[in-house]
Amino acid sequence: MSNSGKVRCQWPGDDPLYIKYHDDEWGTPSHHDQHLFEMLILEGMQAGLSWITILRKRENFRRAFDHFDVQKVAGYDEAKIAELLNDPGIIRNRLKINAAIKNAQGFIKIQEVFGSFDRYLWDFVDGKPIQNQFKALSELPGLTPLSEKISKDLKKRGFAFVGPTGIYAYMQSVGIVNDHVIGCFRHAEVQK
Repeated sequence: MSNSGKVRCQWPGDDPLYIKYHDDEWGTPSHHDQHLFEMLILEGMQAGLSWITILRKRENFRRAFDHFDVQKVAGYDEAKIAELLNDPGIIRNRLKINAAIKNAQGFIKIQEVFGSFDRYLWDFVDGKPIQNQFKALSELPGLTPLSEKISKDLKKRGFAFVGPTGIYAYMQSVGIVNDHVIGCFRHAEVQK
């Protein structure tokens, strides 16, 4: 129970930024390629870190990565990489930055083949979000056979930092799965 009287998942705690993300975005089905790209890059940046760390830097990432314009990110050169590595507002990890560029290039190739990344991604679930019925945070899996399948397919297409655990978190964030616990007010809202 929060101070607003709403019962929600426990993981946001009392952090206003986490609560806003939980209440407004997490688990909501996303069909916009730019948002799908942003979340894919942010999930890759999160590897080994806490999600709240990424959320606190999200606006900095948007600024640094040209508001996640996939065409621009795909064309980043060594000068831009050096600029990113010197930006204290983001995660300054060369492997993750290089992966973001590589993933932008792969994202564009998927758009060319499937018409959109949205179509590619949502085809894995026949266009319908998986509606889980978990009662407690402890029941949520870290990965699933589906996240392993998507991860494997993305890696085959040249993507990096897309392991099955990160992909499951991505699936949660963009609403491929509804992992709000059934007592959370968002569970029913997202299900609609």
